[in-house]
Amino acid sequence: MMNDPRLDLDLSLPPEIPEQGIKRANEIMATGKLHRYGEDRSGVPEASALEQDFADYVGTKYCAALNSCGAAMFVALKCIGVSHGDKVLMNAFTLAPVPGAVEHAGAQPIFVEINENFEIDLQDLDRKAASSGAHVLLLSHMRGHICDMNALMEICNRHGLKVVEDCAHTMGAKWDQKFTGTFGTTGCFSLQSYKHANAGEGGLLVTNDPDIAAKAILYSGSYMLYAQHKARPDISFFEKYRGVIPNFSMRMSNLAAAIARPQIGLMEQRAKAWNARYNKLAEGLSKIQNIRVPSRSNIEHFVMSSIQFSVKGLSEDEMDRFLNACASRGVFVKWFGRKQPLGFTSVHAHWEYVKEAQSLPQSARVLTEVCDMRIPLALPLESCETIVAIVAHCLAEIQDAA
Repeated sequence: MMNDPRLDLDLSLPPEIPEQGIKRANEIMATGKLHRYGEDRSGVPEASALEQDFADYVGTKYCAALNSCGAAMFVALKCIGVSHGDKVLMNAFTLAPVPGAVEHAGAQPIFVEINENFEIDLQDLDRKAASSGAHVLLLSHMRGHICDMNALMEICNRHGLKVVEDCAHTMGAKWDQKFTGTFGTTGCFSLQSYKHANAGEGGLLVTNDPDIAAKAILYSGSYMLYAQHKARPDISFFEKYRGVIPNFSMRMSNLAAAIARPQIGLMEQRAKAWNARYNKLAEGLSKIQNIRVPSRSNIEHFVMSSIQFSVKGLSEDEMDRFLNACASRGVFVKWFGRKQPLGFTSVHAHWEYVKEAQSLPQSARVLTEVCDMRIPLALPLESCETIVAIVAHCLAEIQDAA
């Protein structure tokens, strides 16, 4: 083990914007045509071209580009009929935009327990699908951890649950050779800076259902310019809904789309780079006493731009000291077990707008131990050993002082 391990690298570095994306963004800025539609109808808007590119990539018929993944989830819920007072099942381990989308739709989140691998607990899902009165599951592949999707869909089909997939952390990932986002009625993807494609912010909604696609495009803010979309259903589907679907003005700008487009073709290359780093970190961290890295199925083809692990046996004060010690050496680790949320990190116990009290003892125990760290593409493979050494060194210091 290194005597005094330190890391001199910004672990928050997002994926770089390809030169092609920068060039195209500059061309669009020079014209001033940043809006997602063109009244002169000349050419194909970048947002429409991105939709076609992404639909082709995941193999769906339709795609709608929105201004965030949270907006995509909200619109997806509206498209399948979620309305005020409805109950929506969702993972207990997710990030704030997910219950936010449910609240935005006027519905009520019903949390499902998670297991020690940070996945939705399928036994609890089966129970709550039968007892909750919910007709929808908003499933988060939280931080890239994919549950047994075949087993999940069997449960959902048996109970008549419609599935909306939150794929903010699984762009390019698959279960049993099938892309996440293509199992349920809709899949929602993120283009936020720290995700797999970096447009600053943005969301993509994919579906094979022409009614959902037409509704999503109208909700997103197409005005009567929906014909400019390429990855869309036949115009007749819009005629059915255009007078009854409100315009929520949530569509992605041409500028964000131009930045994102060349990155879709880089997914396979980026996946290999991220996973090489994840595997090296996971191998090293799993050898440290009192740290558990989740086990993963060979059927899961993940794309891990971050890593999560459980730290066992530390009190809240000891965990704070451990995290501070890591940070002082250049490794910034987030923790989901705080009593108060910090930064991007919050859990179901922090969302006070969820009115119905819910007992989730298994999730509470798991989340108390969950640590989370970004994996930048710029991280050299050899620096993974330094990160592991820092974590081991800092944890040993806390344990020795106990």
